[in-house]
Amino acid sequence: MNIKKHIPNLITLINLFCGCVAVVFVSKGDFLMAFYMVCLGIFFDFFDGFFARLFKVSSPLGLQLDSLADMVTSGVVPGYVMYSMFARGGDQLGNQAIVPFLGFIITLGACYRLANFNIDTRQTDSFIGLPTPANAIFIISLQIVLDMYADSSLIILELLTNQWVLLLITLGSAYIMNAEIPLFSLKIKKFSLKDNALQIVFLIVSVLLGVLLHYIAIPLIIVFYVLLSIINNLFLKK
Repeated sequence: MNIKKHIPNLITLINLFCGCVAVVFVSKGDFLMAFYMVCLGIFFDFFDGFFARLFKVSSPLGLQLDSLADMVTSGVVPGYVMYSMFARGGDQLGNQAIVPFLGFIITLGACYRLANFNIDTRQTDSFIGLPTPANAIFIISLQIVLDMYADSSLIILELLTNQWVLLLITLGSAYIMNAEIPLFSLKIKKFSLKDNALQIVFLIVSVLLGVLLHYIAIPLIIVFYVLLSIINNLFLKK
């Protein structure tokens, strides 16, 4: 039996397990642990493909498993977190028995992206639309910001408890995952400053934001990644 061909799939299943555990933590209101489990799942999500290429055992089964695991870790979990944010927020949209379920629009958007990604041959070296792991980190980090800075007077806290703002974020999240917007890859293929200028700028700004703003930096880094990609696209067109 070829053990090597099963290693990438096993790593993918560990990603799925992390997503399942994250769902449990969200149900208990422990969003920080849910965030850590999603990050751990994303870590394994990166290495399943790495080992598949290393051992030259890539397969259609592995591709499908990867998307199914991501569907939980980067699809169900952020949708559930947004559901909780709607439920914990105000009642600007009315009917609290129904409105929180709007959060799962994120899950639907993630599902569509993952299915489309499997048949899109353009996304081998870069991305078109925001990857589901980055979107998951963005959404979950919003709840962490709410929890970590609950006693402060930051205006962002008021915004993140307003259901109209949450609806805008939810719809924007589902859209940006499926938008025809090329996003630069973080992979370094050539060891030169010129070829990796964009990645280096992103890394430096991300580190500075992290040092200065701590948890608030997490969603800002994702937004910066998208904006930097859009700016880069405009320069490439010129």
